[in-house]
Amino acid sequence: MLGVQVEKERDQLIIRWQFSKIRIPITDIQSVTLDETYGGSEPSAIRIGAAYGASETILIRTTHQSYVLFTSNETLFPKINALISSSASNPYI
Repeated sequence: MLGVQVEKERDQLIIRWQFSKIRIPITDIQSVTLDETYGGSEPSAIRIGAAYGASETILIRTTHQSYVLFTSNETLFPKINALISSSASNPYI
């Protein structure tokens, strides 16, 4: 497991990288966007992944914290949006 991995477990978005596992309640997620800056635009955000060599920087804003994901996997951003959208359309998933 070299890169950032994302999956959905009940009502939470699970982010894994190396030995870290971060659980974010999907109801707390306010937005998921691509961040065009090199190190992430939010100074207080939790940074996940290696910034060097990353082709995409994904910013996840929640009600309590922001997260910046550094990845070279260009399918990660659409996957996160799909996971969040499926929960919004069916809250019982």
